[in-house]
Amino acid sequence: MDWTLFAAYLAAAAVAAATGVMFKPGNWYAHLEKPGWTPPNWMFPAVWTLLYVLMSAAAALAAVQQGSALGMALWCLQLVLNAVWSPVFFGLHHMRAGLVVICLLWLAVAATAAAFWQLLPLAGALMLPYLAWVTVAAALNRAVIARNPQAGAWKLG
Repeated sequence: MDWTLFAAYLAAAAVAAATGVMFKPGNWYAHLEKPGWTPPNWMFPAVWTLLYVLMSAAAALAAVQQGSALGMALWCLQLVLNAVWSPVFFGLHHMRAGLVVICLLWLAVAATAAAFWQLLPLAGALMLPYLAWVTVAAALNRAVIARNPQAGAWKLG
């Protein structure tokens, strides 16, 4: 693996992760009704840290493969969608818009994994834990909307 590329992709992932630091769940989210299978709060930063490392390694491995342009474009797209979700959901409290973003994120991660798999199966496989976590996060987003219909309106604030 090219460690300089890995560091560059990890830095890009850190920028996306910064939105999660800037737009934390906070008091609003704490008071929403959530399903019993909601992961504990401590798990989110631990899992996201691992996922950012894995997705950066996947990008570093895929980027040097011939024909990687589509996969890398998809990787950039998923990173942008990743960065957008926290401000939409936690910042603006737009739970339904957050669900749209996270569904688009799921599609982008799945497409990235597939494109990377075609380039180098290991690179695609490194994206699969991320896809699994986004699946859980999307289901949680949907469950929170279902349990808090009054809080999920398309309004500012």
